[in-house]
Amino acid sequence: MPSVEYNTAAEVTEQLEERLVESLGGDTSVNRRTVLGGLGIAGGAALGLGGSGANAVPAEGDAHDEHGNFGVVEEYQDTNFDPHEFLTTFNTGRRGRKNVPQRIYEEDGRTVREFEFTAVDTTITIAPGIEFEAWAFNGQVPGPTIRAVESDLIRIQFENLGRHAHTIHPHLRNLAPEMDGIPQNGPGVLKTGESFTYEWLAQPAGTHFYHCHSLPLKEHIHRGLYGTIIVDPDPARVRQNPRDYANYHGPITEEFRERLVAEANSRNHEHPENDAVNEMVVVMNSFDTNFDGENEVYAANTRAFAYGVGETDGDGNWAPGETKRPIQIDKNTLQRVYLVNSTEFDFINSFHTHSQFFDYYDHGTTLLPTSKTVDTIMQTQAQRGILEIDYSTHDPGLYMFHAHQSEFAELGWMSFFEVV
Repeated sequence: MPSVEYNTAAEVTEQLEERLVESLGGDTSVNRRTVLGGLGIAGGAALGLGGSGANAVPAEGDAHDEHGNFGVVEEYQDTNFDPHEFLTTFNTGRRGRKNVPQRIYEEDGRTVREFEFTAVDTTITIAPGIEFEAWAFNGQVPGPTIRAVESDLIRIQFENLGRHAHTIHPHLRNLAPEMDGIPQNGPGVLKTGESFTYEWLAQPAGTHFYHCHSLPLKEHIHRGLYGTIIVDPDPARVRQNPRDYANYHGPITEEFRERLVAEANSRNHEHPENDAVNEMVVVMNSFDTNFDGENEVYAANTRAFAYGVGETDGDGNWAPGETKRPIQIDKNTLQRVYLVNSTEFDFINSFHTHSQFFDYYDHGTTLLPTSKTVDTIMQTQAQRGILEIDYSTHDPGLYMFHAHQSEFAELGWMSFFEVV
């Protein structure tokens, strides 16, 4: 019965979340082993939260901060970041989040999608009462999702308002060394108050990663300076050059060509066929709350258990203001997940669906699946891909998905699809 299913899932989510928060508390010396030990001995009852919670971050001047003291030059508050809104917000130049000034226009016969980015020092919430001192693009972690069409020009007006030097490095086929966003090329790193305009051709079609490339890399990425670039395929180009979009050596029949074009139409946000697919961005990330080089919290889109089950009437109706809830999907609509791994300090992260299998397109650069009918995939840091999932034959209800490193799931990276 739905009431049992929803209430049980809510209880499990609450217990795991409360144990994680209680284990972390305000003690910056707590490491992952301690947190997992706390989870193991907690027993069946959920632990109390205990007070209002404290920042699980080093104090100013803590030796773990390789750059020295924190200093807020321009602070964004985290109260407006909603993992559910982030999931389906694509900044295209025409539309996106209000904190991302953007526009689209034609220039020299090419479509230009222009965005304004800033790097800021801020505080983000990663679990109830647990905050993390982040460095963020436009004040959010993950950074804004950029979406363009193959061969468009992506123009980023970037200003560094943070205390430390930053860049933006794109995982694209970039032909201009000065636009690579690394310390050795072009403007190099941008110090506080400096700005630069990056220009990249949107190529190849696929799911891509961007991040700060200042040293030490592990800290600039881990602190939150990363995001996703989605480059939609151009169906006309697919029709003309089908072999560029498929690892296939057989004959190109008209039927095969049309199959690829249909997939390209489905992935292109400017094509009507794209409206028949529910698309979402999931960035797997993690947080080292005591800066010992080991993560204590894992998440999909920053907040631990954000897509778990919160307060509900047992039939999927959420309490007013409830921020912890499953991703609701229509069973008759194909689900497309743009998946990116930004996890630092762990060799791999993973994505596993319960009771369902999916097709996976590694890096999203092919219009044919690189893995068919799988229920678990692994990604190294910066690896990304596209998952296509069909729940049309499933009964309505809750279907879990999570990292299949069990400790990651217990430390925040556990979620549900709610099929309706």
